[in-house]
Formats: sequence, structure tokens, C-alpha cells
Amino acid sequence: MAETTLRFTVINSTSDGLLHWYADNLQNVLLQRGHTLVPAGATTPPESDDGLNLVLNLTDLAAPRSFQRNGQGTFVVSLLHAADPATPVMRAAYPALVRSLSNMVLYLREWNGRLESHFITIEQGHATLVHGDDDWETFAAVYERIAPLAASRLMINNEFVADLPAELWAGDAATAQLAWAGQRMAALGLLPAAFPIHEYLSERELRHVRRLYGLGGLSYGNLSCRARHNPGHFWMSASGVNKGTLQTIGRDMLLVTGFDAENQRMRLSVPPGMEPRRVSVDAIEHLMIYREHPAVGAIVHMHAWWRDPIPSTQVNYPCGTIELAQEVAELVRHAPDPSRAVIGLKNHGLTITGHSLEEIFQRIEGNIVRQIPMV
Repeated sequence: MAETTLRFTVINSTSDGLLHWYADNLQNVLLQRGHTLVPAGATTPPESDDGLNLVLNLTDLAAPRSFQRNGQGTFVVSLLHAADPATPVMRAAYPALVRSLSNMVLYLREWNGRLESHFITIEQGHATLVHGDDDWETFAAVYERIAPLAASRLMINNEFVADLPAELWAGDAATAQLAWAGQRMAALGLLPAAFPIHEYLSERELRHVRRLYGLGGLSYGNLSCRARHNPGHFWMSASGVNKGTLQTIGRDMLLVTGFDAENQRMRLSVPPGMEPRRVSVDAIEHLMIYREHPAVGAIVHMHAWWRDPIPSTQVNYPCGTIELAQEVAELVRHAPDPSRAVIGLKNHGLTITGHSLEEIFQRIEGNIVRQIPMV
């Protein structure tokens, strides 16, 4: 666990006694570990969430209320109690995660005489903790799953510069490979239908989500390859687009030219006069890998797993955080061949490096397992 001291608050809009008991226990662990409680009213947030790292949002499954944070650095965990334990967990909890504008849902279910905590993330990661007889030990384990995520830092903002050379406005051989690779992902069944976020959020909520995270929808996986005209740059799929139909330069595919560390923004070169889409939130991870390993020519991220044992990240950091990028980059660095690495992302999927997109997909054939092991 990082040494960051978290500032946290508890927002309550439910009379559910189990949720109150759960939050009290988790709050006690947070305080015992040296974190700071920011007081809030019974149903109202603090006056400002500036510097607030973690919000525990107690709300009802049937009508989840949201905490509309002002900044990307506030990690919201909504606590929900299962109304019908027999309902599949993801079917019941994931829509509530979206409606509550949360980074994670803690979905509590009584099952086989035990209380279960289901940790569900916006990327559709799902892990389960069965409560034991020692409450302190159990809530310490809950804390260990949440605290590193609340302390992580997003690197997802974009700076668009309308300086893409005219000869690239319609794409080139590299973007043609990117489009082909997206079609291959679709043909292999690696692109589940994007979650229909617009069906669960109002226009006002959608605007809020776009402002915070640049999301127009939830899509699966991403692709990138080195630019042929400048090996220091790379092309990457945009956020929230169907990877099976990558077409327009600046909207479906973007040229990443660097990272503005001072302002923590990805730099993107786009055609003039276009309203561009944001690049995939994993761009910072891909940038780190390309810069360190000149032999890496392409990277594919997918929501699947590898048939054989592979190294994996130890914490399910949110996509787009510098912590996830650093952990993946470290594992690539120690791979037998960093230019052909297969890295697992805990409760999430795979990052695969290769000499080209074609070479990566040749290795994928017969080695992919659709079900991601959740721990």
C-alpha cells in the first residue's frame, strides 16, 4: 500500500442497516491506518471535494444516488445491498455502478449463510471476498482492495494539436493495419458489445461522465502501432469507439506524439477543423512501453486471458492511471523478450506486445481464453 494519506468521506442516502454497519467497520479501518475523515451531512457531501481521495457512497440498489465529484482524483465506491441474492451479480450491480457515477461498486450479498463483498469496476472487473468470522481481518482485506485504487492517479487528459501532416489525413499503411487488427478482434469474438451507458444515464449525467473521463461509451480493448513516418510517435484507437470499425483519422484513430508531464496530458496530432475524440485511456501505458523498447512495434489490449501461465499485475488499478502503466511496464521490462510479452492485468485482461499487429494476432490464435480469472 502506498504511503499516501487518504482524505475520505461517507455519504449516506439509505436506511439499510447492513450498509451502515459495513461502512462503520470500513471507516474504522481507514482511521486506524492513519487516513483522514472529512465530515459530511447525512445525505450531503462536503462543501468541496478538492483534495478528497475517497467517497464511500451508501445508496439503494433500486434508486442509486450519485456523488458528482468535481475532479478526476476522487475515487467513488458505492455500497449496495442485494435485493434478490439469486439475481446474477453483474446483472444487478453493473447498471447501478453506471447510474451512481462510481469508479467501483461494493455489492453485498448474503449467500450460503455468508456475507459476500463483490468488487465491481467500470471496466467490468469482478472479484469476490467471502467474509470470515473475524470482522477486523475481513474489513482490513476490503481496505487493501480499495485504498491503492483511491490513491492512484489518472493520466487521461488530452492536448489536441491540429498539425497532422496533410498526407496522413486519410491515414497510411500503419492506420490500415490498425483497422485490420480491430476487424480481427471482432472476428475472434474479442469485442463484446459496448455497454449501453446512454440507456442508464441522463443527458446531464452523460455530460458529467464525459467531462471527468472523456467517455462517450464503454468499449472493450485497444490497439496501437508505431507510426512509420516517425518511430517516436504511435497510432492508437480512440476511447469509446467500436474497434471493429476503425475508419476516421482523428476520431477513430489518433496519432500520439508525446506526454506533457507538467500538465499530465497526452499530446495528439489531429487534422485541422476536426472535433477529435479522446485517445484510449491506456495511452500512457503504451507510451511508456514504446519509449523503453524500440523493438516493440505494436500493442494489443483485450479483455481475455492467456492459455498458459503468465505474469500479472498484483493490483487492479483503474485504466488510465500511472500506477497501472508503471506496473505493466515493469512486467514487460522483465519479460524474457519485452518485444513479445504477454502480461495479465488483474481482474481485467491482457496487454500483448509484438513486432507488428499481424505478428501479435498470429500468436493469439489458439492461445486465448475468453474467461478472465477473478481473484
